[in-house]
Amino acid sequence: MSDGTETSVHASAVKVGARAVLIRGPSGSGKSRLAFDLILSGRSGQLPPAILVGDDRVYLDTAGGEVLVRPAPRLAGLIEIRGLGIRRCDFAEQAVVDLVIDLAAADAARLPSPEALETRILGIVLPRIPIGSGFPPLPVVVAALTTTRSSLEPSFSEHCSKGIGNHMRPTIATD
Repeated sequence: MSDGTETSVHASAVKVGARAVLIRGPSGSGKSRLAFDLILSGRSGQLPPAILVGDDRVYLDTAGGEVLVRPAPRLAGLIEIRGLGIRRCDFAEQAVVDLVIDLAAADAARLPSPEALETRILGIVLPRIPIGSGFPPLPVVVAALTTTRSSLEPSFSEHCSKGIGNHMRPTIATD
């Protein structure tokens, strides 16, 4: 059930495992390319199975304190692949957004501030990765989806189940 806050946005989304990656950025920044790269990474086993939710335009809504993403009806199952044009592929009808990627982000940094690693969409705070222009986004996104956060963060012991070990905090990859 929707909370009735649906909005259309210029973005792409891919469901990786059980949750979605929302990819934002200006026209030509590589949203479709990253979406297709994530799908291919899911097919190769580098990531959990990945399926397109929507390319170029998606609808966002909230339900139960989560952001939901759906494809635009006229674009459902279509993805742009540079050099081939618009292609048809399998797609998910809906997914819960768990990570936001901002391509060509002005605030991208080698070691981003904690504030840069969050964004608010429809009143809900979500993890965010700002990627600078000219930097390949796929390795960073795969790392975010398959690794845990650093033990250098404060309050690490609350995330360690046995009180020993590497004290890594869970991410989408371990949920």
